[in-house]
Amino acid sequence: MELEPILDVKELSISFTQYGRGTNQVLLPVIRDLSLTIGPGQVVAVVGSSGSGKSLLAHGILGILPYNSHMSGEINFLGQPLTQRRAEQVRGKEMVLVPQGVTYLDPLMQVGPQLRKGKKDPQTRARFRGVLDRYGLGEEVETLYPFELSGGMARRVLIATAAEAAPRLVIADEPTPGLDARAARRVLGHFRELAEGGAGVLLITHDLELALTIAHRVTVFYAGVTIEEADGADFAAGKLRHPYTRALWNALPQNGFVPIPGAQPGPGEGGEGCPLAPRCPRRRPECLGKIPYRPLDGGRVRCLYPEGGDL
Repeated sequence: MELEPILDVKELSISFTQYGRGTNQVLLPVIRDLSLTIGPGQVVAVVGSSGSGKSLLAHGILGILPYNSHMSGEINFLGQPLTQRRAEQVRGKEMVLVPQGVTYLDPLMQVGPQLRKGKKDPQTRARFRGVLDRYGLGEEVETLYPFELSGGMARRVLIATAAEAAPRLVIADEPTPGLDARAARRVLGHFRELAEGGAGVLLITHDLELALTIAHRVTVFYAGVTIEEADGADFAAGKLRHPYTRALWNALPQNGFVPIPGAQPGPGEGGEGCPLAPRCPRRRPECLGKIPYRPLDGGRVRCLYPEGGDL
């Protein structure tokens, strides 16, 4: 029996109202037609280069987009629509964010008091002591200020804060910048542990190589568009569908560090067709039209001429 998804996002689009020349307002699309599903015990990585709009996905789910944003599509959390009001109710409880920057920690307060939110009773102290122990943080960490923590320690403190709430969904937004490979893998291993405990984990990252160390499924993001969804094992098996996904894989050092010419288009640039078309060796005139996101070989792809197919 298939378990009900923890998070189900369908055809999500996010745009922003900005002023153009004079007082004329323009609508700037940043994410369009994004779909993904996360089940219990599953790590789903959203992978894309910087500027592709990945972090806006987290903000849209959490209901913390700025006032000039416009969001359409469907988001369901635990089988029910995730309205703005419901997002506010579950945020920080059933649904938590592990943010990109450790600046979310109060620099003027010791770690222990801010994790406990000022509570000093023995039960609360013991509970947080156990959570910190779980992530390899000694008792002395509670008396430290955030600036006294290493990058890896600070991120483990953030993960401990999230884990203490026993969430159903953990959103990790670029949780490993500035960490060496060993520390980054250790941090990501903690997210896999949360998934093994039954939570769903949404990992947002630009680092495909690290994502593949823990992800069950990978959604590839390019210029605000989901272009492929694949099993983590599909990459090593060479079972990739979209030319950009193949390019990401080939750009890893162990795969030859082979780049593709050109650059990712900015928000609002290009039409409704494939955003990779100007850079793609498999492009055809019809790639400039609307392209469906369709099932293919155990995954999904937004491409008329996917990898492995005939031109």
